[in-house]
Order: sequence, then structure tokens, then C-alpha cells
Amino acid sequence: MIPSVLPTYNRAPLTFVKGEGTWLIEADGRRFLDLGAGIAVNALGHAHPALVKALTDQAQALWHTSNLYHIPQQDALADRLVAETFADTAFFCNSGTEACELAVKMARKYFYDAGQPERVEIITFSGSFHGRSSAGIAAAGSEKMTKGFGPLLPGFVHLDLGDSEALNAAISDKTAAIMVEPVQGEGGIRAVPDAELQQMRALCDEHGLLLIFDEVQCGVGRTGRLFAHEWAGVTPDIMMVAKGIGGGFPLGAVLATEKAASGMTAGTHGSTYGGNPLGCAVGCAVLDVVADEAFLAEVNRKAGLMRQRLEGLVAEHPEVFEEVRGAGLMLGLKCKVVNADVVAAGYAHDLITVPAADNVIRLLPPLTISDDEIAEAVTRLDAIARDLTQA
Repeated sequence: MIPSVLPTYNRAPLTFVKGEGTWLIEADGRRFLDLGAGIAVNALGHAHPALVKALTDQAQALWHTSNLYHIPQQDALADRLVAETFADTAFFCNSGTEACELAVKMARKYFYDAGQPERVEIITFSGSFHGRSSAGIAAAGSEKMTKGFGPLLPGFVHLDLGDSEALNAAISDKTAAIMVEPVQGEGGIRAVPDAELQQMRALCDEHGLLLIFDEVQCGVGRTGRLFAHEWAGVTPDIMMVAKGIGGGFPLGAVLATEKAASGMTAGTHGSTYGGNPLGCAVGCAVLDVVADEAFLAEVNRKAGLMRQRLEGLVAEHPEVFEEVRGAGLMLGLKCKVVNADVVAAGYAHDLITVPAADNVIRLLPPLTISDDEIAEAVTRLDAIARDLTQA
């Protein structure tokens, strides 16, 4: 008999009932050190006082009205994001998947209104993940996600990262945009080199294309800058944001330049819940913390410390781990043993990590993790490696 919850997840045998900072408390009372942060969602950890206050204060005033009316909290968050980024405008939704849907629509509508309706193709890359909607799985193009869900949404051209010749050759009079994650998350914590992002920007400028960055997982301070593309010194025309922007409350956004967003006029897109007072109040509270330069400097310092400790771990256990990869506090350990075994072994040591492609485990702690907690995390990873070596 099918369970009442559709069985689309292979869930771990854990039930968490409370969170405190970098820690999750299981129903049986065990305290787990959380290096997953809800898959890079809980940017400020669990039950951060500023977020709790923002949510409860707003909940006592007004939850929902719909986008038929002006929402002051939405205006405040949009103003803040525009001030902090390349963007001129923002649309709010509830998730990264929804952000992908709008980014695709926005790019195609731009060229339609420009009198070039044939320009519908969007170039994407192997190892990418853009959500599980019809557009998202078509954009990623992996057989694992698309099998059985055809016919797929057309209009996506899939290339390998790092193949500059293929990228040049793929651009045609049908191309509308290039879409890429500056750091791939699900794909195995693969950071796209700055030079490649710069080349994509240059090609878009040369051919009049739009550049779309998917910063759903790598944005909002995760790499030590507010957004990961800042390291490369380039800006997109459209950017997808979610996960960390709500600190645990469902919130997503698409940021865009005035030019890229010009086709999205009244009636072209919408969301019942997107940009509701609760989500935007929390989003403003997240930015109050994460956009601060001193906070980002601490993320970079702690990222350096954590990477140094992890490099030592890899050197100590070359039979278990192969390399450290990633940027900021979006780190990955490529494993020589099966990555799922490392994740599962972590449960016995009260440690949460997240699997990814390319036999990688993701280490995505809250950005508020302390030095002592970093040391404790590596100590537990060391114990896990010893257990696996002796097994």
C-alpha cells in the first residue's frame, strides 16, 4: 500500500524536532552537527534570533494578501536586492524551481518582443541542476531526471563545461541565452573558473545574448561574497536566487536588468504566494546579516580554516577521500569509497552531510558555524574515515 506521503524521497532514518544554530536535535535527543543546512538553505543556522523575530513580528501583523495589492515588505526586499546587486528589478516566488521557470520565460520573451521570436534556445551545461519542473529537467538534460517524463520542453542545448570551442560553435541565430551555475551544487561542487564565466559574458555581449546565472545554491553569502559571480568580476542579465535568501522560509527571486526584464509586463507572469509579507520580512532580516561586509569577511576566514582542515583530512585518509573542491562554505569532498556510505556513516557519528554527483559529499554548514564547530566537524569526519577503512 502506498504511504500517505508520496514516496519520492529516499529518506534517512532520522526525525529532527528542533534546531539550534549549527545543531539539529533528533526525536531521541541526539544532537547532530549539521553540515547540510537543509541543502544550503539555513544560511544563518537554525532558530537564528533575528529571523525568529522577523517572522513572529510579521505573523502577528499580516500573513498574506496576494499580489493583487502592494506589499511593503516585498518593496523593501526588492529595493535592498537592487541596491546590493547588478539588478534593476526583482520578482519574488517560493523556490529555485519557480525562479528557473521565470528566467526561461523572461529570456525568450525578451527576444520575442525584440522581433526575434526564433531566438528561443538556451545553452546549458552538463552536471547542472535547475530544479525539477518541466523546464528545469529539460534545462539540465540528465537522463536520470528526464527519463519517463517526455516529451521534454524543447529549446535547450547541452554542452560540457570547459569546452570553449563547443560553446562558440553552439551559438546560432536561434540562441537566446547561456544559463550556468557559477558553482554547481548537485553536480558535485564544481566551481566554474572565473575565465569561463568571463568568456560567457563576452560571448553574450558579442552576440547580443542574455547571460543567466543560477545562484540558487551558491548565492547569498555561501562563497564569501553576497553572490558567487562577484569573484569573477562579471554580472549576469538575469539571476535566479532562492535557498539561503529565506534562511529556511520558502522564498525565491529572479533578479534582472531593466533590459532583460522588458518583456515581462502585467499579466505575463504571476504567483499567488510569491513575495508574501512573511517571506519578505524574513528575507530582509537575512540580508541585514549576510550582506554586511564584516560578516562576509568572517565567512571567508572560516572557509579558509575549514578548507585547510579538510585538506589535512584528505592527506590523512587518501584511501577514503580524493580531493577538496568548492568555494567559501560550499565545499565538497570527492570520495574514493561510495559517497552514500560516507553520508550514512556520518549518522553514527551524529554528523549531517549531503551527497552529490561525481561521488562527492557536500559540506554546506550554516554561515554562522564557529571555529570550534569546524574543528569538531573534521574530527567526526576523521572518525568516519577510520570506520570505513576498518570495515
